[in-house]
Amino acid sequence: MRSRVLFQCSVATMGIKGLQSFVQNSCPGACSMVNLKSMANRHKSAHPESTPTIVVDAMGCLRTWYTPNDWIHGGQWKEYLSSLECFIATFVKAGIKLVFFFDGVIEQKKRAEWTKRRLRDNTEIEKIFSFLKANRQQPGRNKFFIPSGIATFTRFALKALNQQIICTQVEGDYEAAAYALQHNCLGILGEDSDYIIFNTAPYFSINKLRLDSLVTLMYSREHVCEELRIRISDLPLLACLLGNDVVPENSVDGLQKKCAASYHSQTKEGNRRAFVIRAVASFISSIQHKPHGLEEVRKMLPPGFDMELLQKGIESYILPEQMSPWVIQESYLCDNAYKKETTVCQDWEIVQVIRY
Repeated sequence: MRSRVLFQCSVATMGIKGLQSFVQNSCPGACSMVNLKSMANRHKSAHPESTPTIVVDAMGCLRTWYTPNDWIHGGQWKEYLSSLECFIATFVKAGIKLVFFFDGVIEQKKRAEWTKRRLRDNTEIEKIFSFLKANRQQPGRNKFFIPSGIATFTRFALKALNQQIICTQVEGDYEAAAYALQHNCLGILGEDSDYIIFNTAPYFSINKLRLDSLVTLMYSREHVCEELRIRISDLPLLACLLGNDVVPENSVDGLQKKCAASYHSQTKEGNRRAFVIRAVASFISSIQHKPHGLEEVRKMLPPGFDMELLQKGIESYILPEQMSPWVIQESYLCDNAYKKETTVCQDWEIVQVIRY
């Protein structure tokens, strides 16, 4: 029980399994190193009335900010605060404003997948305590796990440092993507492959960020689509058919196998997941211009598959004022109304879902 009390923290990377590594390794031109200061200067020239702004997915940045050597003990507040101060000061010096987004509560439609990931976290935590018991020393950084409560403490720290913080009503990635699009931001800084799917501002990698030079990796969803021969509006469907936070991967496993069996690629992929991604994208490309494309998708899915779940999964990527060729309009309107009323999973419900 003690391990769960010390370490339980919902900071695990969400998104689409294998997509980000696929883009990095198999999509020439989809990734490029960019200088954020240079981008900010160009933005100032084009929009002198506004301050260049980057949306920061704080939950995806915690591992980068929290760097103490003696991480197993937790604490190190002054050291952590110093790390945040240095991070902020570097962007301020470059003339870039930061807006930090933190997750609110768990959306009901994502609760099942969230629970599975938390239970997997517990397995990793048990390994840490087994190592401590057997070796009587801190494990290596490869077993690093964020201490419990660090997200809450980070909000307090950033507020004390006079930073703009937004705690979302639902999961942060949607509201971060919507904010970045609405406010014409430079981009989103984080580490979540869902930002490749959203049709929003550019997505920058926090893991690849070199703070001294403000150089990092930028993902181009346009180049991803060109490589896979699909449209940007097809990306939400691709995400769902690969399995994401709404559509469990095991529910679309049969479709993936069918796509892989009929796919003949001229590109050699040593990685099985990369092959599956290309195969599913090829299937989408073959039906994207058909008048009843969703019916073709349904035929590939197992009998009894909940098509409403697929619709909700696609809708979870459609930002305000955007439309999708894969969403039934009536469903979309109903889902928007549902979002306003019951999108969140209350605290007591989470306790019911994940018991120890």
